[in-house]
Amino acid sequence: MIDAPENASAPPGAGLGLRRALMGPLLSMADEAVDFLELAPENWIGVGGRYADGLDELGERFPFVMHGLSLDIGGPDPLDMQLLDGVEALMRRFDIGLYSEHLTYCAADGHLYDLLPIPFTEEAVRYVSGRIRQVQDRLGVPLVLENASYYAQAHRDLSEAEFISAVVAESGCELLLDVNNVYVNSINHGYDPVSFMERLPLDRVRYMHIAGHYDEADDLKVDTHGTDVIDPVWDLLYIAYARTGPLATLLERDFNFPGLSDLLSEIEQIRSAQASSGMATRGRMPAGAAHTARQRLDAADWATAP
Repeated sequence: MIDAPENASAPPGAGLGLRRALMGPLLSMADEAVDFLELAPENWIGVGGRYADGLDELGERFPFVMHGLSLDIGGPDPLDMQLLDGVEALMRRFDIGLYSEHLTYCAADGHLYDLLPIPFTEEAVRYVSGRIRQVQDRLGVPLVLENASYYAQAHRDLSEAEFISAVVAESGCELLLDVNNVYVNSINHGYDPVSFMERLPLDRVRYMHIAGHYDEADDLKVDTHGTDVIDPVWDLLYIAYARTGPLATLLERDFNFPGLSDLLSEIEQIRSAQASSGMATRGRMPAGAAHTARQRLDAADWATAP
C-alpha cells in the first residue's frame, strides 16, 4: 500500500493524454498549455531510454494522473498483481494520486485486446465490487472507474445506470465520467444522454473525459478517440458541468494526431466551459450555455434512458 499522495484529488483544469507519438510536442509546449497529463501505465512501466527521460521531464513540469487499459476489473481471470506492482511504482515515482480504469472486462484465459461490457446483474455487482476492493486495498486509494462504450449487451437484469450506481455503492470506488461514451451509447442504444447522466451518482465523479468518435452510420457511433470533439458532445459537457461543477477534464486523442495547436484549441474549449460553469455556480452569470446545450439535445428523438 502506498501513502496517500499530496495530490489525492484530480488536478483542476484541462488535461491531455500523454502518448508516445506526442512526446516531442508535449516537451516543447509551454507549462501553462495544459493543467495535467494522463498516462496509461501499461505503456510506461519499465520503459527506459529517451522515452523515460522525456517522461521524467514532463513529470517535473506537470501533474500526472493514470488511466489503465488492462486491469480487467470484470473478468474471470485473477487480478494481475504484477501490473498493480508497476502501477504502484509509477504512483510513487511521480506522486500520482489518481488511478482510473474501465468498468469492463478484457481477458479470459489471456487478454482479448478489447474492452467488453460486464453483464448488468446483481451477481456481477458483487463480483466486480470484490475485485475493486482488492485493488483499493493494494494501492491505498479509491479506484476510479469509467463508464464504458459498448455495442451489444449479453445480459442485463439492471439498467446500465443502476449497475454503475450499485458498483459504486458496494465497492466505494469513484467515477470517471466519459461524456463522449455517454453520447455514443445514447445514439447506439437509443436513450436520452442527459437523463442517463442524472441517474448516475454524480457526487462520486472524480474527473471527466471528452473525445471524438467515428460516425459509422446515423445510428452507430464508434468510440475511437481519433477525431475532433463534435458539438453535441461539447453540449453534453456543459450540461455535465451544470450538475457536477467544473471538474477536471481530460481530452483523449489516440491517433490521427493533428498539430499541437489544434489539440490545445480543444483544451481551451474545455477551459472556457469550466470557466462558464464555475461563474454560473458562483452566481456571477446565468448558466446560459448549459440551457442552450439542453435545448439542442432536446431536439433529438431520445428513447427512455436505460
